[in-house]
Amino acid sequence: MRVHVLLYDSGKESEGIHSLELSGQVIVLMFENPEDAERYSGLLAAQDFPTPTVEEIDREEIEAFCVKAGYETRFVETGFVPKTEEERLLLSPPIKNKDVVNWQEKVSNNGESENESNLDSIRQRLEGLL
Repeated sequence: MRVHVLLYDSGKESEGIHSLELSGQVIVLMFENPEDAERYSGLLAAQDFPTPTVEEIDREEIEAFCVKAGYETRFVETGFVPKTEEERLLLSPPIKNKDVVNWQEKVSNNGESENESNLDSIRQRLEGLL
């Protein structure tokens, strides 16, 4: 089955998928209806969030990616009607979004991410204090 997901920088090395954080869990939305996905993308743009593109992908491929990354998926079927505030986020993005200016981790020449490199530096300084 094909589903529609929201991607940033589609087809580029910096490609990313739109996700939500709900109760500490990262959620990736899979839309059955491409118009629902386009509407969600437009709502993000209206909030000055970077505008993702809607891409049609095999559902199994997205689910496998999410399992590997430790994410959960939510399938938004055509005609879905939310019953809770949390389910409302499957049709309309939250009013407040995280800053995504630097959403990708930068990788240094030795293959470590910038965060890993910073942690190593802090760890070394703390060990030096002992």
